[in-house]
This record gives sequence, C-alpha cells and structure tokens, in this order.
Amino acid sequence: MSSGKMGYAIAGAFLDQGFEVILVSGPVNISLSHSSLRVIHVDSADEMYAACQQYFPVARIAIFAAAVADYKPAQIYAQKMKKSTQEFSLQMVKNVDIAFEFGKIKRKDQVSIGFALETNDEEQNALKKLYSKNLDLVVLNSVQDEGATFGYDTNKITVINRDFLFQAYPLKSKAEVARDIVMAAIKVSQRLQAPVQA
Repeated sequence: MSSGKMGYAIAGAFLDQGFEVILVSGPVNISLSHSSLRVIHVDSADEMYAACQQYFPVARIAIFAAAVADYKPAQIYAQKMKKSTQEFSLQMVKNVDIAFEFGKIKRKDQVSIGFALETNDEEQNALKKLYSKNLDLVVLNSVQDEGATFGYDTNKITVINRDFLFQAYPLKSKAEVARDIVMAAIKVSQRLQAPVQA
C-alpha cells in the first residue's frame, strides 16, 4: 500500500519552485500546508478521477503518482456481511485508469508524468505505459532496489522520456527524488512552451 510520501514530496518540490499546486490525495498520514497549495481528500479511485476531471483541463503539468488499485470489489456492503456459507466468491471489477483516461484528452502543451512499479521486464513495461497512457515521462521504480518504493523515506528511480532516453538516479531521499522529477517535468514543459522556430 502506498504511503503517499512520494506524491507529497513532489507537491512540496513544485511549491518550492513557485508553482500553484492542487494535490488530490487518498487516505494518508501526511500533511502539507502552503499558501499556494490546495489539497483535495478522496477515498476511492472514482472520487480521485472525479476530482482530477475538474482540474486537469487547466493543469500545465500533471503527475500521476497515486498507487491506485487496478481492481475494486464489484459490490460494496453498507453493513457487516453476515456469515451464511462455508465459502463465498469475491467478484472484482476494473478501476478507472486515471492516467490513461487523461492521456486521451491531453493537450500538446501539457506535461503528464506517470509511475511504473515493475517486478519483471521493467523497462519494456515502463515504455508500454509511457506510450499507452500518452505520458511525456515515466518514472520507473523497481522492487529489486533495496530502500526504494513503498514505505521507505528513500527511492531510486529511472526517468524515461519519449525519445527513449533513460536517466538513472542513485538512491536518494524522497525529497531529493521529488526535486529530480520536478526539474525533469519543468524541462519538458519549457520545451513544449517554447515558440516554434520558423
């Protein structure tokens, strides 16, 4: 389960660079306060998607850092489910793929960055995600890296762009990793905003 540390660190790094930030956050034990920050708390993937729909059209840079579950129970009970049989089956349905949905409507001047936490065929799977979700950068995490991914205060990433450029970073604090991601995002954004030379 995601602790939210990476997402909050990225929000803080953007604030340090003078950006106005809208942080759509699932349930975490972290807080962040800043005059240029608006935090929207949600409890489900559907709520997160609905919240993002309001702000994505005006976003210059969108970071999809939340570790949203791929599936959810098909039926939700408002009250305790009573024991009735020795066995029961749990039917799961697919959650909305938020980055994929916004990739379909992303403008050419917007920057979208996603994350890929992979267990096998890491680079190939990250590249698939980059193109299938219309991302500008994908941040690859490997479960093979000690001290990285969920729960740690450190992370080790490789940032991949659409030109197949792989930028590997050493193990760093999540605050330092967040700065690396933000600087990479700003660089792409500046390139997209630059006037086309005749």
